[in-house]
Amino acid sequence: MIKTPLRIGIVGTNFVHDWLAEAAASIDCVTVTAVYSRNQETGDAFAQKHHIPNVFCDFEAFLSSDVIDAVYIASPNFAHCAQTVAALNHKKHVLCEKVIAANSRELSQMMDAAKKNGCVLMEAMRPAHDPCFTLVKEQLPKLGKLRRVVLEFCQYSSRYDKFKNGEIMNAFNPDYSNAAVMDIGCYILHVAAFLFGRPKQILSTSVMLHNGFEGAGHVLLDYGDMKAELSYSKITDSVTPSFFMGEDGTLMLDKITLPSDLRIVYHKGSPNYKNAESHEEKIPFTPVDNNMIYELADFAALCQNGTEMHPYLEASVITLEMIDEIRRQNGIVFPSDREADIGF
Repeated sequence: MIKTPLRIGIVGTNFVHDWLAEAAASIDCVTVTAVYSRNQETGDAFAQKHHIPNVFCDFEAFLSSDVIDAVYIASPNFAHCAQTVAALNHKKHVLCEKVIAANSRELSQMMDAAKKNGCVLMEAMRPAHDPCFTLVKEQLPKLGKLRRVVLEFCQYSSRYDKFKNGEIMNAFNPDYSNAAVMDIGCYILHVAAFLFGRPKQILSTSVMLHNGFEGAGHVLLDYGDMKAELSYSKITDSVTPSFFMGEDGTLMLDKITLPSDLRIVYHKGSPNYKNAESHEEKIPFTPVDNNMIYELADFAALCQNGTEMHPYLEASVITLEMIDEIRRQNGIVFPSDREADIGF
């Protein structure tokens, strides 16, 4: 059994790793004890910034070290599978940043390695762990028969201006197993999978950029008597909330990745409708600045309990199945797919 706090080693030193280190420093159940960087100077600077005692520039030495119990992986998508399997084979638990793998075949390999080594594998998918989404699930019965869900996450990438000026960075390079559905769409697909499970049918369209990169997409998920419409983009911004529409009311959520406002508007004549002045109910909760604390706490608890299969991973499996189908429908192919003869 892992002793608390869970000792985590970080792979990489970019802004996402900063968020993770800051979140870990604010809770008691985890501590960052090592960082791996290909560059000693970069690793030393990151370690000094976050008071991390150990720096490694050799990946094998990092994984073999006895100063870590688990690894946080936030490298480019194409590297997730190989690095995760290597860590699991060293008996290290793995928290892998979204999207967890390039395709379902890779995720299956990662899950097999986790099972073989008795380790926890979890995707770092913030909405699934934010208490706001527990509230969403609890509030859904108030809406009556759920009929329509609209989930939207569109975020204009800070790197898109450089792309338009001819500089193609990793964030817009499909050779790195990247696409809008992998970077942005995975959040709302995971929310749908976590709340409603596997859809009966998927219909999707994508906006493709000149280099074969998917810049945006729209997905219709068929859940029988309820339909879910999902929109995601790296080349535009969202200005509207997401909606859960039932026969008795509509629940509104302001932002998928870092929610701060949750409210229900009841339809006239529904059980919870009082009058025109008080037909809206604000659902109280306390937002935080960095909701990575919740995924870290859940990950630590899974590692402590030795839980290899869990609902978060089950939702990741469904999410990646949906992403595979969306990519197949829109001809979004990565080098790793060709190497494995996936058949997209």
